[in-house]
Amino acid sequence: MRILLAEDDRIIADGLGRSLRQGGYAVDWVDNGADADNALTSGTYDLVILDLGLPKLSGLDVLRRLRTRKSKLPVLILTALDGTNDRVKGLDLGADDYMAKPFELPELEARVRALTRRSTGTTPVIEFGSLTFDQTDRCALIKGEMLDLSARELGLLEILISRAGRLVSKDQLVEHLCEWGEEVSHNAIEVYVHRLRKKIESSGVTITTVRGLGYCFEKSAQKDKS
Repeated sequence: MRILLAEDDRIIADGLGRSLRQGGYAVDWVDNGADADNALTSGTYDLVILDLGLPKLSGLDVLRRLRTRKSKLPVLILTALDGTNDRVKGLDLGADDYMAKPFELPELEARVRALTRRSTGTTPVIEFGSLTFDQTDRCALIKGEMLDLSARELGLLEILISRAGRLVSKDQLVEHLCEWGEEVSHNAIEVYVHRLRKKIESSGVTITTVRGLGYCFEKSAQKDKS
């Protein structure tokens, strides 16, 4: 999952970005509303965390422009503790949730998980074969045994299991897994898929390669593992 974080306070942005990345999310950060609007116009995201008090272009204006483009992207707004009117305006403009500063990081992370689940139509725990992905605790298990996955592998698994049975292209994986400045080639995606495939092979689930098109997450016996 890829998140745009629009926050002009570097300390808040650094802490929040670090925490989200540990959970397997890709995070792009902007510190003003103009850059946020440009990113939302040109990029592909699963969620935006939007501070309303942004310079150059206010968070409310960024939100207004986003909804004018008919985007249904989930939006979590951040406001000052006394910004009741701004919170109301934000919700009226189409924000999905809000948090007042200062906030507790675990609660914000929980709201992020809830919004991404809602947008993808998934439940907190996704089961596929003997493989379980827990979106609340950000972990994966096979027959109750915890899998040792890197943050990148965790993010890859989340994308594939939430789209089980459907084709996912390499370009889609790059869009949802990678942040600005990351040089991730299709060959690198193949490496991540190979590593994940090895770790889940005992689950009765495989990541099938559809040559020239992408990957499909499915229950099956022996499949092409190239």
